[in-house]
Order: sequence, then C-alpha cells, then structure tokens
Amino acid sequence: MEVTLSNAEAPRDFDGLKELLISRREALPRRLAQVAGFALEHPNEIAFGTVASIAAQAKVQPSTLIRFAKSVGYAGFTDLQDVFRAPLKSRWPDYGERLAQLGKDDGGRQAGTLLEGFIQSAISSLERLRSTVASDDIDRASRILASADTIYLLGLRRAFPVTAYLAYTLGKLGVRTFAIDGVGALAPEQAAGATERDALIAVSFTPYTPTSVELAGRLAERGLPIIAITDSPFSPLSPAAVVQFEIAEADFSGFRSLAATMSLAMALAVATGARREDGDPA
Repeated sequence: MEVTLSNAEAPRDFDGLKELLISRREALPRRLAQVAGFALEHPNEIAFGTVASIAAQAKVQPSTLIRFAKSVGYAGFTDLQDVFRAPLKSRWPDYGERLAQLGKDDGGRQAGTLLEGFIQSAISSLERLRSTVASDDIDRASRILASADTIYLLGLRRAFPVTAYLAYTLGKLGVRTFAIDGVGALAPEQAAGATERDALIAVSFTPYTPTSVELAGRLAERGLPIIAITDSPFSPLSPAAVVQFEIAEADFSGFRSLAATMSLAMALAVATGARREDGDPA
C-alpha cells in the first residue's frame, strides 16, 4: 500500500527532501523510486524542466511525476519544483546583503569608490571574455541567426537589458526580431508563432529564471535552434542549446557587471547583420 504524507509534512528545503527520499527509498513503488533517484541525481532538471521533458529523461509517464510529488506530501509537481529551485535562488546574496557588504569597508558607499569598483569589475569581465569565448562559436551562432526568418529574444529580470539591446540593434540592422518580455505572464503566448525556421537567443544567469528555462526547452522541442548566453556549463539552458556562450561576469560587492555580456551581444548582432547584408547566411 502506497503511503502519502500530508502537505504539512512535506519538507520545504532540499536537504530535508533528500533525507526523506533516502529514508523511504525501499518503501516507494518501483516507478516512484525511479523518479526519486532521478531527482536526486539531476536536481537542475527537476528545478527547471517541464513535466513532459523531465518524464522523458526519467523514462516515466508524466502522471508518475505528479503522483510522486503527491506521495511525498506536495500539492503538485510545481510545489515540489519550488524546493529544488530554492537553493539556486540562495546562491547569490539579495540586494540588502550587498549594500550591507559595502558598508563594511571605509568609503565603500562613496560614489568615487563605487565607480572605481564597477570599472574594475567590468575590466575583469572583459578580459575573461577575451579568453573564454571562441570566435568559431560566434561565427556559428551568427550563421544560424542570419538564416532565421525571425529571431526571438528571451531574457527576463537581470537578463532583460541584453535582449532589449539585441532587439534595438538587430532592428536597426534590418533583422526581424520578436522580444519575449513576459508582460502579463504571456511569455508562452508571445512565442506561440515561432517555428523551426526561426531562432531563439535565450539569456539567463544564476539564479536562473524558470520561465526562460522552461520556454527555451519548449521551443527547442519545437525545432528552433537555441543560442544560449549564460554563466555555467551546468546551466539549465544547456540541454536546449545548439550554441552556448558561458560568461562569468565579475562582481563588486555582489553587484555583477554586464559589460562582457553586452559586448558579446554587440558582436552577435553586428555579425548577424553583416551576414544578412552580404547575402551569405551560411
């Protein structure tokens, strides 16, 4: 007989859930034990995947995921995902903590000190970009983008300035774009018209925006080539990407620069526009 915990008993942190799953491993039915093992081995996939994509990777039916979540006390699969997403959100200090850190240093909040700190972090980011991004990847990405009917742009929260800049520059270069801004929580509807003849530039950094990750995965399943701009080879955008750029921006007291990311965005936009003008997207 399958035992189900109440919602009040469900662990609200990853360590508690891990402990629960290990303690109940022998008692779980075979398919639920299979999901438990996949969840502990692939926490990022659970955190940012869709029910369909996770079920395919775990080799179970989507309904099994929902049954698994309820068997360990959660209201549904989304409720369970929140537990996996929480550690990712906590990896970076909030803005109050960053300001507090500035206050620990003499003169740390003075305008001149702040400007110098941000200049140095930008320089560090740009130097790192020079040594980590391959020109072959920029060439490959620009070929894909130049041959697309429409370039969809997806970047929310901190990544939004990057896609806003890309929309502006590509538009000025005569390249058709569509920015998915998620206004009114309508990001999936905004991407509804995308086909395999289009392409997507997806931008997301730690803590990764679930909407961006989920939508990029759906569009990849639809056949769109995904160009990912992110900050880690383990980014949840990685499985969907055909070309991935990993940019680790330097920070000053927890405030991260976008200098390297914007430089890459400029290079991608201009390279794409140049290919289109030359009539040689391939």
